[in-house]
Amino acid sequence: MKATFGAGCFWCIEHVFRKNGITSTSVGYMGGKTKNPTYEDVCTDMTGHAEVVQVEYDPSKISYGEILDIFWNNHDPTTLNRQGPDVGTQYRSAIFYHTPEQEMEALQSKEYIEKSGTRKKIVTEVVPATEFYKAEEYHQQYYDKCGIV
Repeated sequence: MKATFGAGCFWCIEHVFRKNGITSTSVGYMGGKTKNPTYEDVCTDMTGHAEVVQVEYDPSKISYGEILDIFWNNHDPTTLNRQGPDVGTQYRSAIFYHTPEQEMEALQSKEYIEKSGTRKKIVTEVVPATEFYKAEEYHQQYYDKCGIV
């Protein structure tokens, strides 16, 4: 199964997913209007893409709900187009669903968090997955390549 998330800098969230039992990840761009964008294109904040991590997972080992928990607990879903010092629409909080079941589960989990009162207003968008453009190779598993743990 496939799941795709925007949660700020794709290096950070990819590393978190890899630490939590998902071994197949790719970072890239989704949700914009430019075909085949490069990192430099996306950084202009003009393409409309979000930096995303796309994960492949085995539902018999980890559920989509557990993956959503990792997503919610490892970024700030209350800041619009920003994660820490990173600012721009490419750093937005987003769940790109691939199936109607993912859409329903993502919306339910968002509603649950909003109703829990543990966070301010959630700005995470829940939108259909569009074409995934894999980022340049030097971005893939960046923390592993640089020895950041």
